[in-house]
This record gives sequence, structure tokens and C-alpha cells, in this order.
Amino acid sequence: MEPYRIKVVEPIPFTTRQQREEALRRVNYNLFDLRAEEVTIDLLTDSGTGALSAAQLAAGMAGDESYSGSRSFYRFHETVTELTGYAHILPAHQGRAAERVLFTTLLERGDLVLSNTHFDTTRANVELNGAEARDLPCPEAKNLDSTEPFKGNIDLEALARTLSGPDGSRVAVVVMTITNNGGGGQPVSMDNLKRTAALCRQHGVPLFLDAARFAENAWLVTRHEEGYRDRTPRQVAEEAFRLADGCMMSAKKDGIVHIGGFIGTNDPELAQKCELLLIATEGFATYGGLAGRDLDMMAQGLTEVTEPSYLAERAEIASHLAHRVRAAGVDIVEPPGMHALYLNAGRLLPHIPPHRYPGHALAVQLYLEGGIRSAELGSLYLGEEDEHGNPIKSAPYELVRLALPRRVYTRSHYDHVGETLAKIAKNADQVYGFRITDQSPILRHFRATLVPVPITG
Repeated sequence: MEPYRIKVVEPIPFTTRQQREEALRRVNYNLFDLRAEEVTIDLLTDSGTGALSAAQLAAGMAGDESYSGSRSFYRFHETVTELTGYAHILPAHQGRAAERVLFTTLLERGDLVLSNTHFDTTRANVELNGAEARDLPCPEAKNLDSTEPFKGNIDLEALARTLSGPDGSRVAVVVMTITNNGGGGQPVSMDNLKRTAALCRQHGVPLFLDAARFAENAWLVTRHEEGYRDRTPRQVAEEAFRLADGCMMSAKKDGIVHIGGFIGTNDPELAQKCELLLIATEGFATYGGLAGRDLDMMAQGLTEVTEPSYLAERAEIASHLAHRVRAAGVDIVEPPGMHALYLNAGRLLPHIPPHRYPGHALAVQLYLEGGIRSAELGSLYLGEEDEHGNPIKSAPYELVRLALPRRVYTRSHYDHVGETLAKIAKNADQVYGFRITDQSPILRHFRATLVPVPITG
């Protein structure tokens, strides 16, 4: 059962199908533009959408809003230093702010950044600095049905070849995303992280963690990796941070807060350069664009998130939803992770070609049928077309992510998701595709406008 009791509740909206049809037309079929009051179950993201604990709210009430050197900053700094072991900690208002500050400081035009998988804003911040973001997922990740436990790993052979090959001199940093969000929410093993760290040291390349979901990664390590089954999630997390040279983190995930993040590093020169940019663009180095109360709540959240009872329940709720989805006849990326389930839209909707965006089509249908908002991770997110709409590049897989907010929804809410998917699966061949009518040059899935396209033949 849940290791908490509910103290405050918020009503959720229920809309009619006609209202949802009108809403979709109004937003040009882009689910990001829906108003929150038009969504019944919001699984768009687990970022900043969790429920705060009583202890976090109490810590926030004691927040010190001094511009410089607040008590809140020093509590936050002590908490993060004890967790990560890094000598230099800089707060930021969220993960993409930490990415921007770090990559603007670290990268030069033409540099290469290697990762198990860059997520969308990470890739964008690399490319905005004129560098190349290159993914090196492990071979096991290609089999969506495999139950291999560590499909979030980086491909060590590809990493070694790149570091020692003609592109080696271009590699500015290796980023290990834990868990691997762009790769289906799959965890990274400690063995893979150790071997990656050794390769980076051998070639003089810094290793940074994208640590947004470090606690969930640590929990899955304790469940599945030999040598770590008797360790606590906190112990695993501490070891992981100390294997790397630094990290960036969106605390809106495993900090269980609505806003916040940080950069950690052991490099004093890099820290000084990041601090100067932070002060110029985000806020003074002891608040980084955050209120003191946010720093206090982040510190408390970072202590709560490694509690075994919390993580066990989070894993169980994901397993419960996975069971309901499979029972509905919909395949997922196996094994189910913790922060999200990834629906195999391409397999469910084989009649929709990639350039008609089957993932987006399923996401729209989920909203239309059940008021459920989700996120496409397929060819709308990763694909490219020419000026006439003809496909140039498609995503390797057409997925829909159901992100699970922390401590927000109960099993009956997720039962509704399963029931809605079952309805869709029964008439999957009737789901229509989409065509883009307008898009931005980067991160197009956030702002694209689309129209439905019937699929014939």
C-alpha cells in the first residue's frame, strides 16, 4: 500500500467528448496547449507535478528569502554535498537552466557530446552551442520486448571506439542519463557506469550525470544488480555520483519539488565560470533563480526520495499500470521503469506510417477517449521532413510516454487509463494520422500545429 496518507485533495475535471473534440481543434491538436482544466488524468510529464509532503511544506514555511547567503541555501548546499560529494554546488531554477549554464560554459562550436541518450532539452542545449549530440545506447535497448534489466546502459564498445577514434579529440563531455528517459525510462547499471568512468578517465574526458531520476535508478540497481542487493538506494546513489566528475539535475523529478535544480562539479575552474554565467543570467550564486522556500523544499525532497518505502511503492504503481496496459492489448517498452510507461504506438497502429505520426495519433486518441494527456516520443519528436512534407528521417520507434507524477494518482486513476486503452485497442484501425501545418526549427513537438489526416489503403 502507499506509504503515506492523503491530507489535501484537489478536484479533477471531467469533460464530455464534445468538449474534448472542441479543445483539440482549438489547440491545433497539440496536447501541450490544452488547459489544465480540460485534462482529467495528466500524464504529460513527471517534472514538477509531484505532491509535496507535509515536511516539505513545513520546510518551505521556514524559508529564508535573503538575496545572498540565506539559511535556505546553506541547508540545500549541505544536503546536496552530502548526497553527491561534489565540491562545488550551484542552484538553478530547473534542469534545462542547469544544462544551459553548464553547456554554454563547457562547449565550443564543433564539440561532440556523447550520451546513452540525450533527452529533448539536453540535445537542444548542446546544439544551441554549436556542438553535436550523439547517442550511444546499448545494443539491448533495440529490443523493446526484452526484459533485460539495464537497457539504459551506454554502448561501451561504441564509446571506446569514439574516444580513441578520429572524433575523440572533439569529445568535450560524456553525459550519462540516469534513468535513461529517452531510452524508455530504463536504468543504468553500476558496472556500466564504472566502466564508462574508467574510459573517460583514460581519455581525459569529463563524465557528467544527468541525474534527474537518480533515486529511481538506484532502486532498480538494488533490485537487479549482483553485489548491490544488500545496499540501500541512498548508498547506491552516493556511489554513482562519486563515479562522475559532476552532474546536472532537474530536481522537479527526484527532488519531488515544483521547481528547482542544480549543477555539481569537482572542477573549481569550471565551477567559477558557471557561477559567473549563473549570476549574469539566473540569479546570485546562493539562490540561482529560486526562492529560499524552494531551496528548503528541494533539500527535504532529496532526503525523502531515497526512502525504500517510497521507492518500492513507486515501482509497484508502475507495475500495476503496466499490467493494466498489457491486459488492454497494448505493448510497452519492457521491462516497465518507474517514472513512466512507454506505449508501443507503432505496433498498435501499424496502418499509420511514421510521417503521419502514430505516436501522436495514439496520444490524441487517449485524450479524446478518456481525457488523458500524454507525450509522444516518436517521429514528431525525432523525425524530419522536407519542405513538401516528405519524410527525411523517422524515429527508430513510435512511442507514447505515460509519465507518472509522484504521490498524485491512485490505482483507480491508472485503472481508468487501462480501460481507455482497451477501448482504443478494439478499434485501433480507425485511428487517424496527422500532418504538420507549422513547426519550430528546434523542439518542434512543443509548438507544432497539426491537422488530422485519414489513413486509407
